[in-house]
Amino acid sequence: MSKFDRYVLSQYLLFFGFFSLILVAVFWLNQAVILFDVLIGDGQSALIFLEFTALSLPRLIRMVLPMATFAAVIYFTNRLSNESELTVMQATGASPWQMARPAAAFGLVIAVMMAILTNLLLPASVGRLNIREAEISQNIAARLLTEGTFLHPTDGVTFYIREIGLDGALNDVFLSDRRDPEQAMLYTASRAYLVREDGGARLIMVDGMAQGLETGRQALSLTYFEDFSYDISALMPTRGVGKRSHRAIPTLELITSRQEIAETEGHDLGTLTEELHVRMTRPLNCLAVALLGFSTLLLGGFSRFGLWRQMVGAFMLLILLETLRGMVSPPVVANPALWPILYVPPILGLIVAALFLRISGRPIRLRRRPPPAEAPA
Repeated sequence: MSKFDRYVLSQYLLFFGFFSLILVAVFWLNQAVILFDVLIGDGQSALIFLEFTALSLPRLIRMVLPMATFAAVIYFTNRLSNESELTVMQATGASPWQMARPAAAFGLVIAVMMAILTNLLLPASVGRLNIREAEISQNIAARLLTEGTFLHPTDGVTFYIREIGLDGALNDVFLSDRRDPEQAMLYTASRAYLVREDGGARLIMVDGMAQGLETGRQALSLTYFEDFSYDISALMPTRGVGKRSHRAIPTLELITSRQEIAETEGHDLGTLTEELHVRMTRPLNCLAVALLGFSTLLLGGFSRFGLWRQMVGAFMLLILLETLRGMVSPPVVANPALWPILYVPPILGLIVAALFLRISGRPIRLRRRPPPAEAPA
């Protein structure tokens, strides 16, 4: 690569890092608020929140990589045009294909990053996240043993403990179960104990009262008890044993054992096929986005007003490609044999970029009108 190519490539990478940092921070902030509310509200520690945040970062980065790639190419190419550097390169005889080399190299670098992310880091992080979610969902102490806080372990259930004694007794327990629309139950007890069993746990309440409200008849029943056993295993969401998320399955397994995974783990073959080929097309998409952004801006010559028309056009093309990418996935899920159509959006983007580079190398020249014929004397 020439010095100019290395300079442009370094600037692309610099602005790519800047835009990636901004976009990841914005999206992470939006998700972190929801994640913090869910985890901390369920009695989890800040370390669990940080762990879940770290495990969700690969998925977040995968989302912003194409956007950051497009933004970096558009921003710096526009700056090259405003500072007349592209005009100078064209004046020295550089063809559009030569000027597109830094954008192509930049797209290949991001494509390699995307390939590593989608085929290695993302499946590993999703798998680990699923394991940690299953462990926390079964950790009764973390979800229920929280003093002075109204907890909602599942929809329609509210649980409260005033104090946890040194001997492990739960003092002044309140439990509201409204999952049955025909009858709401409310339990209060002076003391309670958690008793673990094989495959579940029970809450043994002592010296309490059960109140039942039949919504149809609007009838209230009261029952006083010395001890009462309440199965709380149903409050903890459970996961199928041995079943992984299709996003957590390594790419090599999807290539070699896709049919076996569909049969043994209950996944749809179309979903597995779509996941495998989407992992292959995402790197190509990054290359197509980089070249499409550069070639679109190259269609416009030097202008004091900038290349805002070309920038808007490039943005619209990006939206069309993303829309097309979303449209080709459902048919593949329904019929795995249609997997080649997943490669249509990135290949179409590369074809359009090549067409724009060819057009920019051969600008349309307006014919001059012939001078009017002189009238005979």
